[in-house]
Amino acid sequence: MAAGVARIRLPLGLRLGDEVDIMSTMIPSEAILLDLRTIRERAGMTRAALASAISYSPKQIQRWESGEKVPRPAVVSAILDALGVGSSPIREGPRFTYIDLFAGIGGLRIPFDEIGGLCVFTSEWDKYAQRTYRANFGRDHDIHGDITKVPSGEIPAHDVLLAGFPCQPFSIAGVSKKNALGRPHGFADLTQGTLFFDVARIIEYHRPKAFLLENVKNLVTHDRGRTFRTILDTLQGELGYHVSYRIFNARSFVPQNRERILILGFRDEAYTTLDEIAVPPPEFGPKLKAILHPENGEEDPEPPYTDENGRVNRKYILTDHLWAYLQQYAEKHRSRGNGFGYGLVTGNDVARTLSARYYKDGSEILVKRRRGNPRRLTPRECARLMGFDQGRRSFQIPVSDTQAYKQFGNSVAVPVIRAVAQHIVPFISSSELVHQLTLPLGFAAAARG
Repeated sequence: MAAGVARIRLPLGLRLGDEVDIMSTMIPSEAILLDLRTIRERAGMTRAALASAISYSPKQIQRWESGEKVPRPAVVSAILDALGVGSSPIREGPRFTYIDLFAGIGGLRIPFDEIGGLCVFTSEWDKYAQRTYRANFGRDHDIHGDITKVPSGEIPAHDVLLAGFPCQPFSIAGVSKKNALGRPHGFADLTQGTLFFDVARIIEYHRPKAFLLENVKNLVTHDRGRTFRTILDTLQGELGYHVSYRIFNARSFVPQNRERILILGFRDEAYTTLDEIAVPPPEFGPKLKAILHPENGEEDPEPPYTDENGRVNRKYILTDHLWAYLQQYAEKHRSRGNGFGYGLVTGNDVARTLSARYYKDGSEILVKRRRGNPRRLTPRECARLMGFDQGRRSFQIPVSDTQAYKQFGNSVAVPVIRAVAQHIVPFISSSELVHQLTLPLGFAAAARG
């Protein structure tokens, strides 16, 4: 062992400010006093930088440093890792188990796998989405189709429930379409709107530690707020969970204006809320050039999305007929004072919301070209626009372009879920962790009297 360094094997039951026995025969009578402010300052990191690194707010860091609040053990692990003081968790088995309801193509699963979760049950009714899900997550368990036909008792016990329950009954586009056709929407929609109550029955039966639900922003205002009040009354009043909700704009992480509501609930105690999660200001988010094919030879070819030279396949360029139609359609609505029309963007712009109908004409996001008609995004660019390719190998797309556009348009923005998952992992972790900690002697040491 190098001189002046003590290696300490500690159960992560420690708290900042606690004196912890050093299990080293070199200095059995000394202890390391873990003082967050001292460690942070000696590591040369500002409070704001530490907050950003662990997805908490600077105010929360200040509370910990002042002793007003005490972070949970797994938060201590995240702090020490961020400060680079030789901290590394040694873990046996998964940190927690979870289920993935209305899973789509796994946008909720990716971040929860990354933080050490084990998915023990998946439901998704669409056969094409199932194909994409299996291509990316394997066949570690069956994918169940219609969740309404799965008894709660046949679903494995779990620590966390994830559900992006169907949003069409509550979305602006979905409500408008159903109104035009004279069809019910919201909870009156017997085929989709009531699927929230299947989420509720599973929560009631299994009583998981926590749940995270995702839906469209319009859920809050649907039916003059009555729909959302019913959801909150069910989760808080009937099921007794501590609930917070927040509308996130994915523009903080990806070049797309995409507002979605997340609902977080804890069974036993309101450990944290979604409002405590620090996210970058949307106006400082990335631009489309970060996700577009560069077409200059820097990127390996990926047929059928690009040709052998890495240029976007010409099939994504709009035909003269479609481009003329979209321009005429936009002009007609402009003359009537409406805002309907295509969205033409460059690499320096931020896109509108990618929708499941993108496969029809691509009108909401058309990429301007140097010459000629604009083009649609390729499915690979859609994967990047939704954050599926961030921090991992390229997401597998084993389906047709039409299905791929539908799948990405219906999905969550993965980086938003990642920020939430990284923030709440200390409060959902159930496995026993042992911490291998390396600190210079005297770094923040206090000798016992």
